[in-house]
Amino acid sequence: MTDEQKVAGMLVRLLGPAGPEVGCDACFDELDRYVELELEGRDANAVIPGLSAHLAGCPACREEYVSLTALVRAGG
Repeated sequence: MTDEQKVAGMLVRLLGPAGPEVGCDACFDELDRYVELELEGRDANAVIPGLSAHLAGCPACREEYVSLTALVRAGG
């Protein structure tokens, strides 16, 4: 990762998303459906606007998303 990419990532985390964002509670409520939509090849962010922005800026929710995605892909 270049220094420019690191700075850009920090700015996104500091400034927040440009579009709509959901909170952690809404994220956890919708995360199962979001992962299923993604794995079906659908545009999950169009169906659940703001969730991808939240996942980009919230390490706890992002970790849950990564774990859930891996679990579903493994067939568990």
